[in-house]
Amino acid sequence: MNSTIQLQVNGKKHTLAVDPATPLLYVLRDQLALNGPKYGCGLQQCGACMVLLNGKAEPSCLVPVAAVKDKDIITLEGLVRPDNTLHPVQEAFVEEQAAQCGYCMNGMVISAVALLNEKSQPSDAEIRAGLQRALCRCGTQSRIIKAVKKAAAKQQGK
Repeated sequence: MNSTIQLQVNGKKHTLAVDPATPLLYVLRDQLALNGPKYGCGLQQCGACMVLLNGKAEPSCLVPVAAVKDKDIITLEGLVRPDNTLHPVQEAFVEEQAAQCGYCMNGMVISAVALLNEKSQPSDAEIRAGLQRALCRCGTQSRIIKAVKKAAAKQQGK
């Protein structure tokens, strides 16, 4: 049975009629037409569906929409700045050619943003730990780590 739920997504309030048990991912993709978060494994294990919930990287494929109604939700699309320039993490991923097949990109970028929100200059080990929930199948991990380091430097003005 549908209920009216308000969500704060990418800085905008949305009022939606939705079953409160519907996974957040389905609401983002099907009702709000946001395609950054992807359906991957459906078990919160691959990271394809990752979003920022109050600044923390969290999978959205199994989280009921009712559980996030009071949280600030940011998707990959919401990282783009108001002047339509990319977030420093997105810029660095492009510059380092960190994407190959694209399966992990949403999860990697969202996880990297969350990591850099907590630690401005993470070590390689901290980067690996921060990105471990996003599964990369094609092997671009070394370029992804370089991209995160470059984004950290960009954010520090270096």
